[in-house]
Amino acid sequence: MDSQQKSILDRLEAQCSKREYCSADVRQKARKALEGDAARAEEVVESLLGNGFVDDARYAGAFAREKSSLDGWGPVKIRYALRMKGIADAAIGEALDGVDTDKAEARLSKLIEAKRKSLEGDPQIRLKLIKFALSRGYEYDTVERYI
Repeated sequence: MDSQQKSILDRLEAQCSKREYCSADVRQKARKALEGDAARAEEVVESLLGNGFVDDARYAGAFAREKSSLDGWGPVKIRYALRMKGIADAAIGEALDGVDTDKAEARLSKLIEAKRKSLEGDPQIRLKLIKFALSRGYEYDTVERYI
């Protein structure tokens, strides 16, 4: 590893120690810093993975908990977002298992009630509530129970 790679590695280690990143995000940052040199960027990423600064399973768990509890995302939307980041299906499954389903469904209930109030008097309220909840990433069967 040359001095430029070591400098970028130090910078990325500092960033990764402050918050979680997935390997795809770190790979993109390294490639950008190394002006598109994929081989050298991969060396940096491998070092980060080897030293435990980046772990896709850990990232997936943190992402799923955050999006579920803070943003009110459902499992479908979380799974899709993690797949777009290149996270393995096994890690996604483990991350979704770590989400508290009772809290997620309570959050869904609150979201639907808030949306119901804003749509009061609308003749298509049921359809709009279903579309709203599905767009938040909840499964139809779960949505149906709360509408």
